[in-house]
Amino acid sequence: MTYLEEHWGAFYLAIEWIIRLAMVLLVPLRRSPEAARSWLLLLFFLPIPGLILYIAIGRPRFPKWRRQRFAGNPRSGQADAALVAAATGFPANIDWGRRPVAQLVTNLGGMKAVGGNDLQLLYEYDDTVESLCRDIGDARDHVHLLVYIFADDEVGTQVVEALGRAAGRGVSCRVMIDALGSRPWRSRVIAAMQARGIDAREVLPVRPLRWRPARADLRNHRKLTIIDGQIGYIGSQNIVAADFRPGIRNQELVARATGPIVAQLQSVFLSDWYLETEQQLAGDALFSAARQGGDVPLQLLPSGPDYPVSGSERLTVELIYGARERVVITTPYFIPDEGLIEAIQSAVLRGVDVRLIVSLVQDQLLVGLAQRSFYAEMLRAGVRLFLYEDRLLHAKHITVDDDLATVGSSNVDIRSFTLNAEANLVIYAPGEVRRIRAVEERYFAGSRELTPEDWAGRPFMRKIAENLARLISPLL
Repeated sequence: MTYLEEHWGAFYLAIEWIIRLAMVLLVPLRRSPEAARSWLLLLFFLPIPGLILYIAIGRPRFPKWRRQRFAGNPRSGQADAALVAAATGFPANIDWGRRPVAQLVTNLGGMKAVGGNDLQLLYEYDDTVESLCRDIGDARDHVHLLVYIFADDEVGTQVVEALGRAAGRGVSCRVMIDALGSRPWRSRVIAAMQARGIDAREVLPVRPLRWRPARADLRNHRKLTIIDGQIGYIGSQNIVAADFRPGIRNQELVARATGPIVAQLQSVFLSDWYLETEQQLAGDALFSAARQGGDVPLQLLPSGPDYPVSGSERLTVELIYGARERVVITTPYFIPDEGLIEAIQSAVLRGVDVRLIVSLVQDQLLVGLAQRSFYAEMLRAGVRLFLYEDRLLHAKHITVDDDLATVGSSNVDIRSFTLNAEANLVIYAPGEVRRIRAVEERYFAGSRELTPEDWAGRPFMRKIAENLARLISPLL
């Protein structure tokens, strides 16, 4: 018997303890306390498998080559000029009390608040698809579409055909779909679009054996469409049938905007296009919406692992701390960190009416269990918690008092805050906020309000499962 064979057990034990001690020093660096605790728990119980998983997905940032490309992104002078022109002068009709929010968003995402916009809210699934296809049908120069899920079902086929007809008229159609989000359909969808003259690309393809692979956990979750530089769509809805999951039908909210804000949507798309293709697009029609078209002040917040600060999380916490009377949070996935929990608790203690609308219907088992583990804490804090029945409430928006709202792609969970590229529209218009509040009233009418007594009566084994899922919630 060799020395190694004789002392294999001691050698293996030493390796495990070296991993444990080294990771105690490494894991807490640039990581939230919740995530650090979850990783250390995994590494202490399963040091070697935990180390392998940590190397694969443990750092919430893109690979070095991607970070270098983002830092060196040569955004065209045309894009910069359009954004400066659109943002000339602070919109006079933003309440002075909300200007710190606008400044925060500017510092987080690099986009200033702009006035002179029109906004339309689309909350019926089929109406959104019809509106999108109608606008694509009227396109004259270009259509740019970025989406997490693009399926080849009846909705996807409808959009592909609209894009194909536009391409046939000489319209430049560029589409990006997330490689993992669209995985079941991506090959067929891309082939169908390319056959119709549409420039379709995968975003962040996961190919471990290829040069410069992307990580499976860092995804582009944005949902943007820009048409002729004049019309923009942003929200929660993917290009897929509402009932693409058997037995589940999605409920969404999408904003259709015109005016200077479209230049900001376009800038984000062009940046993502460059990151994936290294192609820098230019042309007068890309930024043709700088003219004033309405009276709605808007601002775009792009966020994700490319940025040094978690923008969507910082904005959410700031909105809650700044609330005076009421906050309504609508999200399909609610996994808050300690900072967000403290902001919510502080708001309730200030006398703010805090309401959380989440979906009773769940499509992800572990996420659903982890999410429900926070319900008791929210109820104890005094939050009114509504469970939306019948459909998966996939809409993502927040209203604050009567004059501020956000609509976009970001969930209120750690994944959207730190791992996904997201985009949220900040709305500084009381009239538009009232329209979103009307949508929320529909949610309340279709929901069951959860009481502490109801929640305390759930089965004991379900409580255990929820608490176990919470332990790994920062890793979900």
